[in-house]
Parts: sequence; structure tokens; C-alpha cells
Amino acid sequence: MKVIITFLSLFLVVTFTMKAQDFTSSLYETYENYKELSLDKRRIKYAQLVPLINKLKSNPKFEVKKVGESIEGRDLSLISFGKGGTDIFLWSQMHGDEPTATEAIFDILNFFDSGDFTKEQKVILANTRLHFLPMLNPDGAEIYQRRNVLGVDINRDALRLQSPESRTLKGIRDSINPPFGFNLHDQSRYYNAERTPKPATISYLAPAFNYEKDINEVRARGMQVIVFMNDVIQNYAPGQVGRYSDAFELRAFGDNFMKWGTSSILIESGGYADDREKQEIRKLNYVSILSALYGIATGKYKDISLDRYERIPRNDRKLFDLKIENATYHLNGNDYIVDLGIHRQEIDDVSHTDFHYNSVIVDQGDLSTYYGYETFDATGYKIVPPKATEQAIPAISNVDRLMDYEKWVQAGFGYLRAQNVPKDKAHLPAKINLISQNFKLPNFELMVGKNPTFFLEKEGKRTHAVINGFLLDLSQPFQDQKFGNALIYR
Repeated sequence: MKVIITFLSLFLVVTFTMKAQDFTSSLYETYENYKELSLDKRRIKYAQLVPLINKLKSNPKFEVKKVGESIEGRDLSLISFGKGGTDIFLWSQMHGDEPTATEAIFDILNFFDSGDFTKEQKVILANTRLHFLPMLNPDGAEIYQRRNVLGVDINRDALRLQSPESRTLKGIRDSINPPFGFNLHDQSRYYNAERTPKPATISYLAPAFNYEKDINEVRARGMQVIVFMNDVIQNYAPGQVGRYSDAFELRAFGDNFMKWGTSSILIESGGYADDREKQEIRKLNYVSILSALYGIATGKYKDISLDRYERIPRNDRKLFDLKIENATYHLNGNDYIVDLGIHRQEIDDVSHTDFHYNSVIVDQGDLSTYYGYETFDATGYKIVPPKATEQAIPAISNVDRLMDYEKWVQAGFGYLRAQNVPKDKAHLPAKINLISQNFKLPNFELMVGKNPTFFLEKEGKRTHAVINGFLLDLSQPFQDQKFGNALIYR
């Protein structure tokens, strides 16, 4: 009899797991049906959310209420629905420059507004009541910065509650007293899953509630839900999940939510190859969160062993946009072998709606324990300084239409001199840097903090150019190669 009961229990677990996998795979495959198309880039603004929230206000499926205001007077709205007894609170963008989950929230709301997946929706809404607070820091989002306009990191304001946004977040938690809270963030694209070259595309954390990092029932629930989500994401980004540091932070909301009795689940959206605007990562948020809601509604996360949480690799920070390995660098009469780690840093435009790249060398030397989204083995290649043209080409009325520059790059020029360089531009799409007529090019040196523009040659022949941190193969057509932008110097 005992054997029969054990077999039946195993059968039920396996059956549920198969059904959950069918649901999550369907979520992934049908995602485009629910994606909120008006939000398609990271630098989203509060004004883009207003019509979406107003539309929900007129929809009887949702309850929308103003719960506070930002320092600059932008409304903070809570969107609630569901009739179950388990409250789940999800909030996003308490850091203004971390918008991925905000976009995913509106995808999720579109999902629940659809007539699809009726069985799964019925299960979720019959067993839970969901509360979404998108864009907690709309003032920071307006200028694409982490902190609010008071200069406060809202996620370090759980004790003093100096900011109105912080008081709103705490007030909602206290009024709802939810068993589960999802704290939705973005992290640097340079995190990797520990001891692997794979980016930490999604990182999870069930925060500690004390310095001893004890595990009580509240924290254990968060760990189990995280393992449930990790099992889902491994199907779409295998090996690309990390576990965020659980060092206790007395001032942080996630840690305090856990202390106050809410199982706090941190989701950090990191990096993914060829996904600078994080649209694939947004999709993974959508699938991960909906899967978690389903797992909580069914209660099957409770069957998960806690030791599986510890098996998720820790976050590490050992990724570069471009890593050049084993290059020969000639300095003061001697040859040295160096690796270079390059970050393509984003510089916001004045409206904070777009950006350009200003790349820097962030590390050099022995980088054998580091990785790159793009890696080039320069064994046998010599680093060669770039040249600047002496004669200035005529004035350029539109740098975006700079033509016939490839011959200069092929000849070893990284800088093209021009008359009357436009004053309102800092970058250009052409794959060569532009300098003003009187600009003096500094002596070339490889050094941390410097912009990476140079050439590689092998057996006396130039083979590759690095222009503003982007690697170009000189033997291939330029138009077929990935490139961000070059820079303008005056």
C-alpha cells in the first residue's frame, strides 16, 4: 500500500510538472500576442504609461487607484484584480533606469485582459489577488537615472521613508500584508553566472532578513518560488541564471519586506547577447513571472527542496562587451602580451530617450578569468596606433551621410579630420572617428579609462580595426558588420 501511495504521489508531481511546462512553453511561443507594442525601448517615460493605465481604469476586469505621488507630482497607480485569498504585490522601476519589468508588467496585464489561457487564468485569479505598481520612480525614469529627484536611492529608504515614493511602497505593503512580493529590477549587463562565460540574463534572490542570513518559513517560500521560476527560464536561457548576493542590507525594501512577513522575491534583468534594449529579457520576465503566479496559485512550489536554491550559480561580474586576448603591445622598445577588456558605455542624449556609445578600456593585463560577449584571440597580432588624416575634408553638413570613409580605415586611419565639425553632434554612424581641423591627437597609449581606437596587424598586414570599442574585420564588407557609432572630437 505504501508503495502504491508513493507511486501515486510521484505520478501527480510529474503530471503537474508536465502541465506547467506545457503552459510556460505556450506562454513563450505566444508572447507576441500580448506584448505591449507602445513600449519598445528601455528609456520609457511616465507619459507613455498614462494612456495604458487610463485604459485599464475603464476596464471592469481591473481596479485602478491612485496610491500616491512622486516628488514632482506624477501619480503612482496600483492595479489590482483577482478574487483569491493569497495577495501578491509586484512593483517595478524603483530605480528610474531599470525599466525592463515595467514593460513586462503591461505585457502581463494584456495577457489577463485576453480571453486566452482560460483554465490557467481561472486558476490564478481564483486563488490569488494580484497588485501591480509599475514605475515607482517616474521622476527618475524621466531623466533615466537610478535615484529619485531628491537624490535618494528608494531601495535604501525603507527605514527613514524620506521620499513619498518610499512611503507609498511601505503603505501598500502594510495595507495589503501580502504573503508574496516581487521586487523587479535591472542589473548590469556585465554580470555573469559564476565561473561561466554566460551572462546572468536573469538573477534571483530571496533576501536575508537578518545579518545571520537565517531561513525561516517566509524566506523559504521565496526560495522555493525562485527555484520554480529558474526551472522555467532554463528552457530558454540555459545556464544564464544567477543568484544575487544575499548580504543583508538593513535599509533595503526587499530585506525588510522579508522581515515584515512578506516573502520577497527579487528579479534582476541583466544582459543577453544582441539584446541591448532587453526585449528578449522582457519576454523572459513575462514568462517567469506568469509561471510563478501559476505556481503560487496551485501551491505546487511547496514541493521544492530548499537545497536546489543554493545550486543556482552566484552572480559574478566578469563580462566585457569586447575582450581581446593575447595581443602584442610594443612599449619602450619591448613587446608585451596583454588582454583588453572593453565596455561600450552608454551616454544619454539630452532628452534621455536615446543614447550613443563612448567605449572605454576597463581592464587590461591577464584577463584569463574573464569573458566577453564578443571575444577575439589576438595571438600573433600586434596592436598598432591609429593615424589621423592631415588634410581636412570639406565641411560636412550632415555627418550621418558621411560617405567614402572606408578607404581611410583600410589605410590605418582611425580619425578623419574635417572642416567645421558640427557643434551639435557627439557621434556619427560612420565607422571612423571625426576630428576638427585643429584637433591634436594625443600620443597613443593603452590604459584603463582610455577610449579603445587602434588597429591590429599580423605579419605586417593590417587585419582589424577597433573603432570606439567596436571590432571591424578589414577583409569583410563594412556594411555587414555590427557597429554602434564612432565619436566626434573637437
